[in-house]
Amino acid sequence: MSNIKDRLDALAAQLAADRLTGFVVPLTDEHMSEYVGAYAQRLEWLTGFGGSAGSAAVLGSKAAIFTDGRYTLQVREQVPGDLFEYQDVPRTSAAQWLAEHSAAGDRIGYDPWLHTRGWVDATRRLLADKGAELVAVAANPIDRIWDGRPAQSLARLEVQADEHAGQTAADKRAEIGRALAARGADAVVVAALDSIAWLLNIRGRDVSRTPVALAFAIVHADAGVDLFIAPEKLSEAVRAHLGPDVRVRPRADFAPALAGFGGRTVVADPASCVAAIFAALADGGATIIEARDPTLLAKAVKNPVEIAGTVAAHRRDGAALTRFLHWFDGEAPKGGLTEMSAAAKLKQFREQTNVLEDLSFDTISGAGPNAAIPHYRVSEESSRPIVMDSIYLVDSGGQYRDGTTDVTRTMIVGTPTAEMKDRFTRVLKGHIALARAIFPAGTRGVQLDALARQYLWEAGLDYAHGTGHGVGSYLSVHEGPQRIAAAWSSQPGNDEPLLAGMILSNEPGYYKSGEYGIRIENLVLVEERRVPGAEKDLLGFRELTLAPIDRNLIDTALLTAAERQWVDLYHARVRAEIGPQLDDAARAWLAGATAPL
Repeated sequence: MSNIKDRLDALAAQLAADRLTGFVVPLTDEHMSEYVGAYAQRLEWLTGFGGSAGSAAVLGSKAAIFTDGRYTLQVREQVPGDLFEYQDVPRTSAAQWLAEHSAAGDRIGYDPWLHTRGWVDATRRLLADKGAELVAVAANPIDRIWDGRPAQSLARLEVQADEHAGQTAADKRAEIGRALAARGADAVVVAALDSIAWLLNIRGRDVSRTPVALAFAIVHADAGVDLFIAPEKLSEAVRAHLGPDVRVRPRADFAPALAGFGGRTVVADPASCVAAIFAALADGGATIIEARDPTLLAKAVKNPVEIAGTVAAHRRDGAALTRFLHWFDGEAPKGGLTEMSAAAKLKQFREQTNVLEDLSFDTISGAGPNAAIPHYRVSEESSRPIVMDSIYLVDSGGQYRDGTTDVTRTMIVGTPTAEMKDRFTRVLKGHIALARAIFPAGTRGVQLDALARQYLWEAGLDYAHGTGHGVGSYLSVHEGPQRIAAAWSSQPGNDEPLLAGMILSNEPGYYKSGEYGIRIENLVLVEERRVPGAEKDLLGFRELTLAPIDRNLIDTALLTAAERQWVDLYHARVRAEIGPQLDDAARAWLAGATAPL
């Protein structure tokens, strides 16, 4: 089946054979992951959509694809509109669309290993109002028609040394064991891949750009762990690292193990444990406590060793990015560069550090109109030339053993228009406002988001993505539970209090469809702030990212004295910390690129 229509037709035939009238296709895996292995890319296989968030629904002869504002342009370029209706989230959802279009007697299938129980319950209620039924499938129909579907990765596990983790796996397990005992629970199911990696101080290569391994874990109150994973993925060194209290079992044993908790109390996180997990526990007679994954906050609040590591990673990564910016400034005006070639060159500079493990996500390399697609993914087919008097946006990052980076810089090639400078400066003003914020302990990300948007709002402008997401320590580039986003955001974590030790991004932007896009992104560390005479505990942000911001796009007349000072101080720090890592030519260029405004 070489085209999307053939695949839709094959799915329709399979659904008919299964006595189903519809099916829901999310972009996730059995762990509710944002980034998934090739074997779980069912949405892309069926629709052609290559973004990192979305879903599809098929009902009879109708089909729809659901994406949020980050992918408004991308979905229309990749998914044929004659086969799929484009639906905007959070204005609607797959469940709402199915309820609107279903009829009495319809049987809508879903894979219980790819949805939360909350989604299942809510969707079942919506469909019941129309007399339709939501049906759990024993086998995913897409998997049955997907010829050549990739197998699950068998890449070997790797140890994340204590010198980078800052805490032993035994100590982490003991803390969770004590917490379980305190609440009268016998065990907790840990399904999120990055949680398992953090808990056991292991890393993997099963998911592109995210160093995790496909596994499930059950942590017991005695601090012992059952780790469900393909045994061939473990070397003797990894087994020795895990120790005798971590019992390695085949991944296929996971569901039967859940059924064996009859009469005992098990904690499961409804956000990361899929419906099938809850069903197996309930069917086996377990008492279930719905509670947040106990590793979540501990993972989000970095310890001193992790903080020192991420600082070192950002200095190293900032030097690589600055070398690229110097190279780009000289090469772009000559012509001949493309989005693909620029992204490849940036990767090359990172590889020259000799400690790059991977990129932290596929580089967003957008020229001109493609820069207006917030989560654009360049390909051979879409790659545009980088031309004079146009904007180039590059959002990229690296995975290093001591930290994960994520940074966006927007550059002008040639001469910017007055509008470009106005928009860039408004984005910069918002970035500075958030960077300089001092706020009381207990503040949530949703309460800070408007700081970054206010100057765009003044001109009747906005952007359709969050302002900040959490970042892991040699783990996921998108890590919860904290985030900074507008109140209308459909993504979780916006109401999470920010705590000292958390890492977030600060990335306001502006996108003019069909013309250009702007984003300025630094990673920041939440730190305690001491203010003379303060009557409450205060927090603020420390810049981790170190790379010059394009002065040629700044309209200094729009900046206040305090904002100009922020830029000058930030650039002085970039010169001081990045300059010594550069050769003479790049250091001379950096001196000009960071000269006081």
